[in-house]
Amino acid sequence: MSHILDRPAWNALETVHAHLAEGTPLAKRYPSSIVPFAATMDDTPESLAALAELGQNFETLALVEAAPIVVPGGFDMLIDSMLLQMVADRPFERVSDPRVEALGEKDADDMLALATLTRPGPFTLGAQKLGQFWGIRIDGQLVAMAGQRLRQPGYAELSGLCTHPDLQGRGLGKTMLRYAAGEISAAGDTVYLHSYSHNLTAVSLYKAMGFEPRREMYFRLVKRAQQA
Repeated sequence: MSHILDRPAWNALETVHAHLAEGTPLAKRYPSSIVPFAATMDDTPESLAALAELGQNFETLALVEAAPIVVPGGFDMLIDSMLLQMVADRPFERVSDPRVEALGEKDADDMLALATLTRPGPFTLGAQKLGQFWGIRIDGQLVAMAGQRLRQPGYAELSGLCTHPDLQGRGLGKTMLRYAAGEISAAGDTVYLHSYSHNLTAVSLYKAMGFEPRREMYFRLVKRAQQA
């Protein structure tokens, strides 16, 4: 039986994030200004054709699923990799840290700058529409953050976790992970995340912090070729 996290983008767009969904009953996507994730209901030719209609010229779509991903014609492959989906083995305790602040629209430019510098994954100025983000500033500069991305009933993906390169090794990343995970748990959701399967350092860190591997996931980032 399929698990709700086997098609995380589809099940998010069908439920918690339905108000953000663009597309049809067969294929949906987030607005490109928020995040490039898209998904089909299944792998039938009709669903794949519907997905092909979602991408405009030279636009990228991010696809992540438990089963091998079928990409419709008309797309160029940018990334074809495996992710490890990891789920918290228990609720995280809520953290009290005066350095951590909730981030809002006024922080969007600083958040994008930090994400561009550290590349934690697809990130845009509209990422906050997916869920709450939190961060730490030092001397007014945003130096660490984490927040929520894909969300399904009872689950929330921890994402956007990053620390300024000049301040790595000081525990800021662990602080942000614990803080964001604690807030997600306090809201009644189970925390999960994705890491590249080959990033053994990150996987080991997440295991040490209370995440258990659930399963490997296929990840493909594709770009729509120019349409005639």
